[in-house]
Amino acid sequence: MNDIVKNALDAMSMLKKPQKIFIALLLSALVVFQGKATFRNLSRYSPMSEKRFSRWYGRPFEFFTFNRLTLSDVLSESEELIAAADASFMTKSGDHTEGLGKFWRGCSGRTEKGLEISLLSVVDLTSNTAYALEAKQTLDQKGKTRVDLYAEQVIAQAKQIIDMGIKYLAVDAYYFKKKFVSPIVETGIHIVGKLRADADLVWPYTGPYSGNGRPKTYDGKVNLEKDLKRFQSVGTLETGEDVYTARLYSRCLKCWIRVVMLRFRRGDKIGFALLYSTDPELDAMRLIRYYKARFQIEFFFRDAKQYTGLTDCQSCRKEAIHTQINASCAALNLLKLEDRKSKGIKSKTIISITSWKRLKFNQHLMCRVFVSLGLPLNDEKVLGTYEQLSSYGAIAA
Repeated sequence: MNDIVKNALDAMSMLKKPQKIFIALLLSALVVFQGKATFRNLSRYSPMSEKRFSRWYGRPFEFFTFNRLTLSDVLSESEELIAAADASFMTKSGDHTEGLGKFWRGCSGRTEKGLEISLLSVVDLTSNTAYALEAKQTLDQKGKTRVDLYAEQVIAQAKQIIDMGIKYLAVDAYYFKKKFVSPIVETGIHIVGKLRADADLVWPYTGPYSGNGRPKTYDGKVNLEKDLKRFQSVGTLETGEDVYTARLYSRCLKCWIRVVMLRFRRGDKIGFALLYSTDPELDAMRLIRYYKARFQIEFFFRDAKQYTGLTDCQSCRKEAIHTQINASCAALNLLKLEDRKSKGIKSKTIISITSWKRLKFNQHLMCRVFVSLGLPLNDEKVLGTYEQLSSYGAIAA
C-alpha cells in the first residue's frame, strides 16, 4: 500500500514534499485508527500532532488525480468499467458548520439537518466493486439547484472519465431530470438510470407516410399494461423477471432513449420496473447489468462511514470537510486494492474491510513494539511472529 501511495504522489509533480508527507501519513492513520477519526485521535496513530492535522486539512489537494493514479494499474486490467454517482447524508452536530442544511436521509425516509456528499466513482464490473474518484460536499449556491451542482461535478471531470475508457454513468431515479442528463450527455457520457412507472414516454411512428404534410414522428403515449405486445421480448432473468425493451421518446429529456421493462409477479399482482439509457443502441441485458452494478456505490458509502472515518470530521470549515471525506474514500480504495493484490485475482470476491482494518492495526502495533524493543523486522523469528499475529482477531483470518 505504501508503494502505491508513494508512486501516485511522486507522479503529482506540482505537489511539494511537506504535503506529500502529510497525505501519506494521513492515509496510513486512516487505515489503522480505532474509534473516531478526529484530529486528536488520528494523532495517536501517527507521528503528526493534532495541530498539524488541523492546519493541513485546510490545504487543497487533487484527490481525483491521486485516486486515478492509484487505480490506474487495476482499472487498466478490467474488461469493462462504468462510472456511478450518488449522494449520501452525513450527520453533523453544531450550528456553524459550512454547508449545514436539510438533506434527504434514506435510512429514516425523511429530510434531516446535516451535511451531504456527492460521490463520483468508478465501478469495475469484472470484480464487481466500486472505487472512489472524487467526493464533493453539497454546498447550496444562490441561483443553482442541487441537481445543477451534481451535474457540474460530473461535467468537470468528464474528459478524464472518458480518457479512462468509460462511456456510461449509472445513477438512481432521482437524477432523471433534464438539467442533469442533457449537460452530461453533451460531454459524450451516456446515462443509465431508472424511470418512474408513470414516466411520460411516446412510441415512435413506424407506419407508412400518408403523403400529406410533415411525416408523422410519434405514435401515442406508452401504456405499460395495454402495449406489452409492442415491446420486444428479450428473455427472463435468473431471478424470474421477464425482460422487455423498446426505443422510446422521453418528453422529459426531449430525446430518444432505450427503455427496459422488468415485469414481475407479486402474489396476484403484476409489477413493473423501468430502466433507461440515453444510448438508444445499448443492449437491454447490458443496461440491466450496468444499473445493477450501480449499487456498489452504496456499499462504498457504508464501508467508508464504518471504517475510514467518512463522517468523523470535527472541523466546521468546508475545506477541512472536503479533505476528510476524500481522504476517507482514498483510504478505502487502498484497502480494496490491498485485498485484490493479496488474493491475486481479478474476478468477483468478498472483501472484509473489518478484517483488513484489524490486520493493519495489528501490523502497526507490532511495528511500534518491535522498534521500542530494538528488534529488527528482518530477523527470522521476529518476521515469523509478525506474519503469524497480523491476522489476530480478524474475521477472515
